[in-house]
Amino acid sequence: MKLVSNVLFALLVILGTSSCKDDDKEVTYSATLNGASEVPANSSTATGTATLTFNTDTKVFEINVTHNVTGATAGHIHMGAVGTNGSALFPFVTVTSPITFTSAVLTGAQEADLNAGLFYVNIHSAAYPGGEIRGQLIKD
Repeated sequence: MKLVSNVLFALLVILGTSSCKDDDKEVTYSATLNGASEVPANSSTATGTATLTFNTDTKVFEINVTHNVTGATAGHIHMGAVGTNGSALFPFVTVTSPITFTSAVLTGAQEADLNAGLFYVNIHSAAYPGGEIRGQLIKD
């Protein structure tokens, strides 16, 4: 009986680990970017979207951003609550849409801020040097 019990336990362990998905390690955040979300709000008609995927094991994220800002000059992920401006944490290497960016390993504080909804995406232009469109990254 003990052999059957050990075999059953081993089978459950194997089945349990084989059914784990890598998706369990990934958390997705999304943002809709527009001028109304800027601080202060502006009348830009440009829009954009962002999807960030954070790996809870590696503590690294990848973000994909699309936008239709004419003459984009800079783009970043900032730390700040809705309605407040914050410092740029992750500058994008290029601002040509679509933007793909992979972060360095996040600190514990940065991971907590991401989970608390305190990261936002901002695309700047010559017409709006402080930021033309912005969107808060919210967990899906």
